[in-house]
Amino acid sequence: MDSRGNGAHHDLTLALMERSAHSLTPTFQALAQQSWQRPADIALRQTVGRLGREGEKQMMAATDGVNTHRGAIWGAGAAGQRRRDARRHGQRAAGCGDRRRAGEAAGCRGPKVFSKGLRATHRYQVPGAREEAQQAFPHVMQRALPQLRLSRLNGSSETQARLDALMAIMTSLTDTCVLSRAGLEGLDAMQDGARAVLRAGGSAHPAGQAALAALDEQMLALNASPGGAADLLAATLFLDRIESPYFKH
Repeated sequence: MDSRGNGAHHDLTLALMERSAHSLTPTFQALAQQSWQRPADIALRQTVGRLGREGEKQMMAATDGVNTHRGAIWGAGAAGQRRRDARRHGQRAAGCGDRRRAGEAAGCRGPKVFSKGLRATHRYQVPGAREEAQQAFPHVMQRALPQLRLSRLNGSSETQARLDALMAIMTSLTDTCVLSRAGLEGLDAMQDGARAVLRAGGSAHPAGQAALAALDEQMLALNASPGGAADLLAATLFLDRIESPYFKH
């Protein structure tokens, strides 16, 4: 869903997404204030969880019950906490137990509702948003951020670099939004199509643009939307922003 139209989301408009985003400004401010220079422990997890649930209520009130940014609330907050802890300890990756504890302490358990995404993880026996957080966001840290910066170095525009980062996520993510709407056929189409875009040189190249247009058309035909990948792209851009030399700490 973008300025061209609502894509596979018949209940969304760009104006609704913008209204939702503005409604969450106090939530993100509160998350930042409460998390600043605090250890990732149980107390912080409880605080982040409470603020996240309050933010969801504000979002739902602003959108008349349409889920627009739930993934952004939980994903960006948890990714930021995880990244800060990794940098504090001078490590790019932790052991499995450490990653799990960091993910949970950052509030990655998220809302306690049996969402469409959670239903998809149970039905298809695949990892979902919770597992992504517990594993320290590998699609953000190992795929999207490196691709974003590589595309910039290769001369891509900022929009093109961000599209390439999204494709990098989509190449292997088990996106439960896609699974919920289009099953395994949709997931295979998403992953194969994203790989084709990057193999063709990315969105800065004519062949990559053609592959991206073909992927867009195929996903629309399947009524599939890579919402999980979009949430991780938001977390990617957030981390890229705070690590920028131009960001004022």
